[in-house]
Order: sequence, then C-alpha cells, then structure tokens
Amino acid sequence: MSLVRRKKSASLPDRAVQRWQPDLRSITQKPQPSAWEKFVAWIGMCAKTLMMLTQRPRTCIAQRGTATPLRQLRAPMSTQTALDWLKIGLLSFGGPAAQIAMMNRLVVEQRQWLTEKQFLSALSFCMLLPGPEAMQLATYCGWRRHGLAGGLVSGGLFVIPGAIVILALAAIYVSYGDMPIIDALFYGLKTAVLVVVIQALVNVSKRALKSQTAWLIAIASFVAIFFFNVPFPVIVTTALLLGFFFIRTDRSEVKTTADVSVQTTLLTTLLWLFIWLAPLALVAFTAPSIFGQIGQFFSTLAVVSFGGAYAVLDYIRQDVVIHLGWISDDQLIIALGLAETTPGPLILVTEFVAFLAAFNEGGQSLLYGIAGALVALWVTFAPCFLWIFVGAPYVEWIGAQARLSGALTAVAAAVVGVILNLSLWFGLRVLFADVVSVQQAWVTLDLPLFSSLDGLALAVFLGSCFLAFRFKASVFVLLSVAAVVGGTARYLTAILTA
Repeated sequence: MSLVRRKKSASLPDRAVQRWQPDLRSITQKPQPSAWEKFVAWIGMCAKTLMMLTQRPRTCIAQRGTATPLRQLRAPMSTQTALDWLKIGLLSFGGPAAQIAMMNRLVVEQRQWLTEKQFLSALSFCMLLPGPEAMQLATYCGWRRHGLAGGLVSGGLFVIPGAIVILALAAIYVSYGDMPIIDALFYGLKTAVLVVVIQALVNVSKRALKSQTAWLIAIASFVAIFFFNVPFPVIVTTALLLGFFFIRTDRSEVKTTADVSVQTTLLTTLLWLFIWLAPLALVAFTAPSIFGQIGQFFSTLAVVSFGGAYAVLDYIRQDVVIHLGWISDDQLIIALGLAETTPGPLILVTEFVAFLAAFNEGGQSLLYGIAGALVALWVTFAPCFLWIFVGAPYVEWIGAQARLSGALTAVAAAVVGVILNLSLWFGLRVLFADVVSVQQAWVTLDLPLFSSLDGLALAVFLGSCFLAFRFKASVFVLLSVAAVVGGTARYLTAILTA
C-alpha cells in the first residue's frame, strides 16, 4: 500500500491570521489625521469633559462619616435665581464688605441655600485665594446650589453690570475728559479717593493686626515697599511662606474626606487652564503687541492678587505707572474712584487701566480701548472660576487647616503695610502738585515740594474725612459729595483766575 503524502493544511489560527491580514494592512495605511481633525477632536474631548463636570458630585467635603448629599441641597437653575444674582450685581456698591453682607442676606437668611457655618467656611476659603473674594464667594454659592451652571451665572452676573458701567465711563473719560467741567468733577473725586483708601487701611488694620507678629510683618512690608520698592509679588510670597511655616492659629485640624476623585479635579484644572490661556495665546500671536502685554500682565496679576483690590493697586502702580508708563498717576487715582462708585468688584479698576493703555497705544482709538478692556476682563476673572471650580469640593477641608490659616494671617498683615504705602503715595499726588523722587543707594523716596501744596484739595480732603469718620457716610455718598462740591469749587476757581 502506497502512502500518499498529503499537503499539510493551515491550522485554524493561521487561517484566521490570513483572513485578517488585508484589514490590518488597510489600517496601517490609513492616512494620519490633519491638524484640523485633531483640533476638532480636542474640542470634542473638552465638551465631553465639561458635560462630565456638570454631573455634580454626590457629596461635598464633610467630617468623616457625616457627608451631606449635595443633591438634596441643589435645585435646577431657575429664572428667579438668575434675577436674584442680577439684582446683587446691580446693587453691589460699597466694596467687598457691603457685597458680602448683601450675599449673606440673600443666601443664608432669605433663600437658606447655605447655613451660616457653610457661608463662613466658603468666605474663609475665598480669602485664601488671589482675586476678588466677593465675586469668588458668589461663584461658590451658585455652584453649591446649582452646580457648574449656577456658578457661571452667579459669578458672571456679579461682574457684568459693573463691567459695562466701567466701560462706558472709560469711553466718556477719554472723549470728554478735557472739558473743564468734567476735569473739575474728577478733581473732586480724587480727593475723596484718598479718604476711601485711608478708611480701608483702618478697617484692614483692625482685623489683621491682632498680635505682635502681625505688627512686625506689617512694618516689614511697609519698609520693604516704601523705602526699597520691593515688588508686591515678592512681599506676598514671603508673607505666605512665613505664615505657613511659622504662624500657628487656634484652629484645630479636622480629618475630612471628599467624594471627588483626583481624576475629576485634574480634568477640571486642565479644562479651565485651557479656557483661560487659549484665548490669551490666540491674542498674543494674532493681535497687536499691546493686547498680548495686557493679557500677560493682568494674568500675572490674577495669580498674585492676594489682599484685595487696594493691595493690587500698589502692584499696578509699580508696573503700569512707573515701569510700563501706560497711564499716569492721576488716571490711576481716577480709575479707583470710578470703580468705587460703580457696582461690582473693585478689581474692575483693571478694566479701566487696560482701556486707557490700549487706547493710548492704539492712536486714541476707542476700538483699541474696548478690546484692551475685554482682554483684561477675561484674564482677570477666568482664573477666579478656575480657583472655585477646582477648590469648591475641598472648601471645608481647606478651612480646617491651621497652616493655611497662618498663611492667611501673615498675608493680611503684609497687606496693611502695602495699603499704608498706597495711602502715602495717593496723598502726595493728590495734595501736592510737584513730587520728586530721591534715590540714595538702595533707598528710593518720594518727597513733596511743600510750596506746591494745593489748598483747595486739602480743604476738600479734610471735609471728606469729617464726612466719612464723623457721620459714617457711605462710599457712594462720600465720593458723590466730594465730586460735586470739590468739582464746583475747582471750576469756579478756574473761571475767576482766568
């Protein structure tokens, strides 16, 4: 019997491989996606991430074993809620203290969205952050009640009304500021701004200087910035480190947990960093250089702006007035006065400054001014949403940390020295027509020429002090009376001496 040699057939796995080989080749030969397709995919990923973040976490930070379900506290966003926040945005005169009191009345007493303890924990958290604490507190309250949409609506409506008013006033200032009557009104306004800054100095000192260590930090801060012109970010960073490592408060550490994953926190951070910085990069590469410079400066300001708007003003004075020369001393004082008389956070002074900087660099163009103001608004407030949406789930844990409380104590004390320097700087330029800068080695001093003392400005200043400290006049009343009385006196004096 002959044996026939049969050809060995392919095994089942081999046949499967042969069957799929053409598909594998087609896949490997598929062309790479274009840059546009990659960009669209990136936008889609950001949209999916944003949708995921709108799924509110089930629990917020609380003591272990006692987490409070946020879904029991939250409700869908309604028109009435939006109107409530719009009302606060339209009536938020008087600075952070008045704005926070108004929010407390709405959120805690009337609507009962938060308890008093939750409100105070959120306020302590916002005071640790750079930027306007009142706007950040409004964003947190909206987030706590209505999630991401609530935070965007509450924070946005707190800022937008005042931003529109400041933009209109800036346009009026550059268009009609040379008119004698308008110039006289701003003259009266500047003298009252000095009183407002002194009031802020007194109020902050009462809260911050409660220990010998705090006094020493305040004195060191004032010496550093007044005599040696040390940059404001260096002072704040030094105070933060000193407070974090060497100052202890009576606050006890509380063990807390959060039902928020690290992945969610990281995605939130990356998303809001992209929202903040992507438009800034677009402006830097496609728009005139002044807009990129405005975006870069005010982005830096947003990161180091601890201690409130009055402390930030000294940083603006150092860079915008002295180093960059975008605006003058008088224009910075007027910017603060207008921000004080309009609703919204005082940090809107940056919008006015950016408007003037772009207006001057763009050949007196209103369109340049408006664009500069919009850039400043974006880079000032987009980081605020980043801080809140990343840190909101950790509010009660952060509020319980003794080291962070010590850092806040040190920064508050350093801010006293900064505001004292700002008060002297304002006073010299409001009350004296001529101020000279004297430098000896490392020390720089601004000295007035006493023969240039403005008697009318001194009289309006003293009257404003009497009105503010004796009759406790509100900021709006104080600035209005000073603008009308001082402006009228200035206008009549100019006519009589002409």
